[in-house]
Amino acid sequence: MLEVSNLECIRGERRLFAGVGFRLDAGEMLYLQGANGSGKTSLLRMLCSLSPAEEGEIRWRGELIGKLGEDYRRELCYLGHLNAIKEELTPLENLLASARLADEALDEGAALDALEQVGLAGREDLACRYLSQGQKRRVALARLVNERRALWVLDEPYVALDSSAIERVAGLIGAHLQRGGLAVLTTHQAVAVAAGKICELVLAPGGRA
Repeated sequence: MLEVSNLECIRGERRLFAGVGFRLDAGEMLYLQGANGSGKTSLLRMLCSLSPAEEGEIRWRGELIGKLGEDYRRELCYLGHLNAIKEELTPLENLLASARLADEALDEGAALDALEQVGLAGREDLACRYLSQGQKRRVALARLVNERRALWVLDEPYVALDSSAIERVAGLIGAHLQRGGLAVLTTHQAVAVAAGKICELVLAPGGRA
């Protein structure tokens, strides 16, 4: 369903990686690994059609993502390493606003349930500026509770989380895979996720994967 072939990334005069390729089908996940500066985030941005590749192809359901355009983006959920929340809004307001921006239906009850599932019950009406970094990350991750788009691209989803929150997020990813979804994520932590198939790809700085 997602097929990447011979990707190359150059930033300035430096080659971050070349010859990167993999294939994911329904219910499968890719752990993307590598040292800082190896190009993990750059590869994720390419998968999201946010940055061009120097060489290579990315296909979704057999079609080049550049040709699919908005049809591809409607099937994609991208969570970057930044939380993308507004500090002056509450967790509940952030979650409802995010759904509106994505043109997704989400009522207040479902949003409250999502916040409870990521461990934010009792803090849903507190401005995010007063939350810890781990709690802010949970606000961002609460989007995943009701997310039904087929492809999840997650950049360090476990950062700043305690062990219980990591377990909750891994459960959300596992449920997504069991529904037939796909996921690509970077992480420095080995976390067990229920999935039919888990692949690993290690980026070697300046060379081939």
